[in-house]
Amino acid sequence: MIEGRNAVLEAFRAGKTVDKLYIQDGCQDGPILSIKREARKSGTIIKYVDKERLDSMSRTGHHQGVIAQAVSYEYSELEDIFSRAAERNEEPFIFLLDNIEDPHNLGAIIRTANVCGAHGVIIPKNRAVGLTETVARASAGAVSFTPVVKVTNLSRTIEELKKRGLWFVCADMDGEIMYKADLKGPIGLVIGSEGEGAGRLVKEKCDLVCSIPMKGDIDSLNASVAAGVMAYEIVRQRST
Repeated sequence: MIEGRNAVLEAFRAGKTVDKLYIQDGCQDGPILSIKREARKSGTIIKYVDKERLDSMSRTGHHQGVIAQAVSYEYSELEDIFSRAAERNEEPFIFLLDNIEDPHNLGAIIRTANVCGAHGVIIPKNRAVGLTETVARASAGAVSFTPVVKVTNLSRTIEELKKRGLWFVCADMDGEIMYKADLKGPIGLVIGSEGEGAGRLVKEKCDLVCSIPMKGDIDSLNASVAAGVMAYEIVRQRST
C-alpha cells in the first residue's frame, strides 16, 4: 500500500504499477485531482470509499484521503502462457478467476496452479485483487514462476482463447458432477468466489459447468480449495 497524497502522486509519476486507487468520498482538491489524472492515464481503477474504510486499510494512520494499492510483481502477457505450454510440449491449461477479491484466496490459487502444472492464471481488471504483497506471500513464492495476466474483459478473453483451440469448464454447484465430465485437451478452468461464483456472462461463455460432490452439512467450498479439487481432476484425466 502507498499512502498519502505526495507518495501516491510520486508513485504514479515514477511509473509504478497501481492496481487500484482508493479515494475518500468528497475529496476534490488540487492534489487529489492531480492524482486522479495520473491514475486515468495508466488505466488504474479508482474507487471512492468512506473515511472509515480508508482508516481500516491504512498502516500509518496518515493516508490523507488516498491510498494506492501497488503491485509487487509485474503482470505477464497471454503469449507468455502459450509459450510456457509450448516449451513443455503440453496442451494449454489455464486458470481464469472471476470475482476473487480476497488476496489469500488468489495467492493460494496461484500456488495450486503452479504445483498442478497449469501454464498460467488470468484475472480481470475489475472486481479482483491484484498481485499485492499479501498475494505473493499466500502463493508461497509461486507468483515468481507462474504467469499472471490481467485482462479488461474476461468474457471477451474466453472468446479469443476459444479461437486458439481452448475450451472452458466453470466450477459451479449447479453443474454436472466433475467425475462424469471429459476434462481433457486444451482447457481453461473458470473459478469464481464462493459467495457469488463466476459472473453470469463469464459462465455463459463456458462450454461446460461442473460441480464438486458435496457430502456434508454445508454446500460450498472456499474458492482456493474448490480450484484445487477441480484442477486435480483435470490433472488426473490429462495423465491417463
